[in-house]
Amino acid sequence: MTRFPIGLIILVVISILIFFGVAHRVLDRMRLTDRAALLIIAAMIIGSFIDIPVPGGRYPVSINVGGAIVPAGLAVYLLMKAGTRREWVRALGATVVTALTIVVVGSLVKTGDPRSRFAFLDALWLYPLVAGIVAYLAGRSRRSAFIAATLGLLLIDIGYYFWLLFQGAPAGRVLIGGAGVFDAIVVAGVFAVLIGEIVGEVRERLQGGPARRGRPDELLEGLRKPLLAEDRETMAAGDRETTGRQGGARDEEGEK
Repeated sequence: MTRFPIGLIILVVISILIFFGVAHRVLDRMRLTDRAALLIIAAMIIGSFIDIPVPGGRYPVSINVGGAIVPAGLAVYLLMKAGTRREWVRALGATVVTALTIVVVGSLVKTGDPRSRFAFLDALWLYPLVAGIVAYLAGRSRRSAFIAATLGLLLIDIGYYFWLLFQGAPAGRVLIGGAGVFDAIVVAGVFAVLIGEIVGEVRERLQGGPARRGRPDELLEGLRKPLLAEDRETMAAGDRETTGRQGGARDEEGEK
């Protein structure tokens, strides 16, 4: 019996959590609505079965829609929503650092070698765990961590193609974002966001909110805890009521 991909299982579980409103605040911080998140997940699930061949290269290359194109598109969207240019640069820098770290870890632990002391931990779990931790430490935000974790793993696939060219290998095949990499990208992205959420919540509770010193207003706006729809409606109603009272007071003062 064929093993059901762990990436698809995780996406289905996340869809259920979103449907029941559990992930609402996390999505708000990622600048995503529930509907948009569900559409992205559906595109990743459907796209995981679609590979687009890239003609003209020395080695056969194909790009998986769900494991490469959709995550890369989401990462670009999050980059566009970055609060400042500094956060934009940090996210890209964290992507490079994450990719390099995975390469170094892979060369040291040699997960494919049964004689390796780390052979008990499959690369499917080791690389996403490393990517999630490094991505958050380098990116220092939920959005940057997700961008670095997903794009970092995609860079590994792209780098493999150039490694084949450099080595002059007689044969080779590159599947960007497909096969086990799809699972790894999903696990890495989710793990990076979870680390950011846990660490971010703990830090904000300890210091009474996001750090404000030396940060521009637009970034602080993005770091503020998102409000639920009911909270927004209550605050809006309160503002309208306050405005009405102030207007009535000015009218009475004018009559006097």
